[in-house]
Amino acid sequence: MTYLILGLVIFFAGHLFSAFRSREPGKDIKTRLGAGPYMGLYSLVSIAGFALIVWGYGAARPAPILYTPPAFLAHINLLLMVFAMILLAAAYLPTGHIKKAVKHPMLAAVKIWAFGHLLANGELNSVLLFASFLAYGVIDRIAVKKRGDNGPGADVKANVMGDVGSVAVGLIAYGAIAFYLHPILFGVQAMPG
Repeated sequence: MTYLILGLVIFFAGHLFSAFRSREPGKDIKTRLGAGPYMGLYSLVSIAGFALIVWGYGAARPAPILYTPPAFLAHINLLLMVFAMILLAAAYLPTGHIKKAVKHPMLAAVKIWAFGHLLANGELNSVLLFASFLAYGVIDRIAVKKRGDNGPGADVKANVMGDVGSVAVGLIAYGAIAFYLHPILFGVQAMPG
């Protein structure tokens, strides 16, 4: 459990620093270091934290069970993951109506993913992992709103092809993960069986 906690601390320390760093001219560390070096350092910290999270999560198995969710919550989680995957795709595709409406689809996807997995998993390592991501998603959404980042600007025209692409890519990713990759990557069958 130590490596999981250490990974979460490292991963979110970098992300929270980035969320709350000063963006004032002359005080922004990203500007002072340069975008490339800043993003390189940020990526190294994130990758190190993520690697520790993955390794620590697996090493913490079997973990103490904090609660046993009813079986129907696994089905709700599966439904929520459809929306999470579509929002995740929307974050990286051209701005459509989905991205314009949600404003920060990546953060929304993270919160839905974490909440859904908290519904379906009650082991200590799972609760630590998913609760940390949910808390981060809420905190970062508050931070971006506080600094006036309201997603795509009003002048950005929504392109319906961004929505079509988000739904298509999201559904393909969902199918690949739910039916094939989840047990390979995470050692747990996603589909009830």
